[in-house]
Order: sequence, then C-alpha cells, then structure tokens
Amino acid sequence: MKFGLENISRLCAALDHPERAFASIIVAGTNGKGSVTAMVHRGLRAAGHRAARYTSPHLERLEERFVIDDQEVGTDALRQGIDRVRGAIERLQQSAALDAPPTFFECATAVAFDLFREAGVRIAVLEVGLGGRLDATNVVQPLLAAITSIGLDHQAQLGNTLESVAFEKAGVVKPGIPVVVGDLPVEAQRVVEQICREREAKLIRASTCGASTALARTTPLALAGRHQQDNALVAACVLGEIDRLGFPVGTSAIATALSNVQWPGRLERFSVAGTEFLLDAAHNPDGAAALADYLATSEWRDATLVFAAMQDKAVDAMLAPLAGVCATVICTALPLPRAMPADALARIARTVPGARWTVKTAADPDAAITMAAAHSVRVVVAGSIFLTGPVRGILRARQPRRPA
Repeated sequence: MKFGLENISRLCAALDHPERAFASIIVAGTNGKGSVTAMVHRGLRAAGHRAARYTSPHLERLEERFVIDDQEVGTDALRQGIDRVRGAIERLQQSAALDAPPTFFECATAVAFDLFREAGVRIAVLEVGLGGRLDATNVVQPLLAAITSIGLDHQAQLGNTLESVAFEKAGVVKPGIPVVVGDLPVEAQRVVEQICREREAKLIRASTCGASTALARTTPLALAGRHQQDNALVAACVLGEIDRLGFPVGTSAIATALSNVQWPGRLERFSVAGTEFLLDAAHNPDGAAALADYLATSEWRDATLVFAAMQDKAVDAMLAPLAGVCATVICTALPLPRAMPADALARIARTVPGARWTVKTAADPDAAITMAAAHSVRVVVAGSIFLTGPVRGILRARQPRRPA
C-alpha cells in the first residue's frame, strides 16, 4: 500500500491520459460508497448512457471491478488492458520515471481507465479505494464528487479522528464542482464544508436535494437494510445533479437505480441444504452497527455469526453491536498475512461487555460455515470483504445444480 498521485499521474500520461476520455463521477466515503456507485451506474444505464463503473475490492474475480454498460469486462479484454498498462510501466521504469513500482491498486486503476477509453465509455462512476486525497482514482477531474459517510476506519492511513478522516475523504473535492454529501457527523461536516468553501465547490446535502430526495424516500429499494436509505438519498441526488450537468437522467431512471440495482455481498441471501445464509460486507464499526440494526429487526435475530477480520481493524467495536443480536459467534481466520487469528478473535469476542453469546473457533471459512450450518438454520457471515467473497463461492458450490 502506498499513497500519492505521482505514480498514477505518470502512468496515465504514459498511456496518453485515458482518464480524460470520459466524464467521471468520484465516490468517497467510509461506508456506502460501493452501493452508491452501483446505484448511480444503474441509473445512468437506465437513462441510456454508455456508462461504466470501477469498484474495489472484488469478491471473487478481478473482472468484477470493471463493469462496462451492464457486463463485467471479459477476461480477454482485461488481459489486453493489463498488457497495455504493463508496457507503459516497463517504459517508465526503463527511463527511471517512476520513484517506485506501481502498487496493485494503481495498476488496476490505470487498467480501468484504459478499458473504459477502449470501449468508448461516455461517463464512468469511480469508487475511491481508500481515503480520497491520495487515492489513485483521484487523478481524475470529475464532473461531480460524492461523500457518502464518514466514520473511523483505516486509522493507520487516515488518522484517529473524524476530522482527519474527513480531510482525507474531502480530498476528492475539486475547484468549482458540485459535491453531494450524505449524513455526516458534525465534526466531519465542518471539515467538508470548509474545504468546499476554500475550493468554491458547491456542497449539496443529499437529505435536502429536492425532487431527488423525495423520490429516494418513496421508492422501494432493491438493497436491504435501513442504512441503504441513506445511500439511496446520496445516489438519487447525484443522479439529479448529473442530469443538470448535461447527461439527461429522468425520474424513471433514478427510480430504476434504486429499485433494480444488484450489489452482491450486501445483506445477500443464500439457501443451502436447509440453512439460510446472510452475507454482509460489514468490515468496520459503523458497518457492523448497520448489520446489527438489520438483524435486530428481522427474523435473523439470534442467528449464528461467522466472523473474520483483519488485524488492523477495531474488532472489539465491530463485535460489540453484534453480540446483542447473535446467539453464537464462530471466529475463523483468512489465509492472508493481515488476517487476525481465530483464537485472537475469540478472546475478544468473549470479553465484549454484556455479551451472552457462545464463542467457538474454526480453522478456515469452509469449516466455519459447516460448523455453523450444523448448529443453526440461520447463519450470518460478516467481518471482512475478504471473508464474504470466498464464502459466496463455497455456498454456490454447495447449492444443488439445476437441470440443464
């Protein structure tokens, strides 16, 4: 992991600036930015625009990150894009124009720009990877920026206060552009407002966005959970602003964006051999709180939780809201250097204040969901996107095949 725009700027220049070949919308935020990106892209497609989206991380396949119109990019096209970016990197390295080798994310972002140009995309929705100010996606000059939410996450990179996180997220604000913001904590809101004033950028609150706000509050949402209402407000407001910026998006397209979007791994359900599974990409305290809110008000209360997390996460703060709504937690580990060991997670789970759940461990996600299915008819899987993806693959493999 490395922050800064030097490498991505030089890489884009070596590729003859593919990021300038299309209009762009950039979406930052602690939580909700992927959902908002998916909704905005769906609205642009419903309005008939040749549109693309770039998101991260992927759940199972790299191709998921690059969606052009309504399809993930094909593997052959992705390979060709990677080859073009690799060639540019080799030329830059030979001329000593790079201070350091590009990171995986810098390469992936350059590939997205290249693929979108090759496909003749007119407008692309770009999800920030981490932060905003120094994220590789921030090399673009967007039509509009959005900040969905601000909370504490990735403190090692973004700081330990809401103000410092807000400063990094608001780095996507460029002079003179509209900036749509969701419901932000007061401390974060002040920082965003100040940066917008300094850059003469128009700040638009999604909760008071006129007709778009009203539409978001009355349209049935495709994505479950009360937190998606906040994301829908941001997405609807962004689409309304895009309409005013020269890309027509009618109310019908906005309604479609909210009611007919697909975004895997967000309160996603699977049914396998009599057990219901609920997969959610909650990977920080705010995400866990939103998940707990959903569980508390649904038939999933007192389900078994399969949980894994990275070592740099505030695991105690993630487990705290879930301890009151799950009867059992099975802690497991991911095959990644950053992953927290299952026994370490279990020790934290046992010390959550007021927790009454039974705490167990499993060696890996496959063993964890097998154990969970033997224990409960409802199983929730959360704690890390790097857990959600592999479990999706495991569950699909276990589902009976449909007759040809």
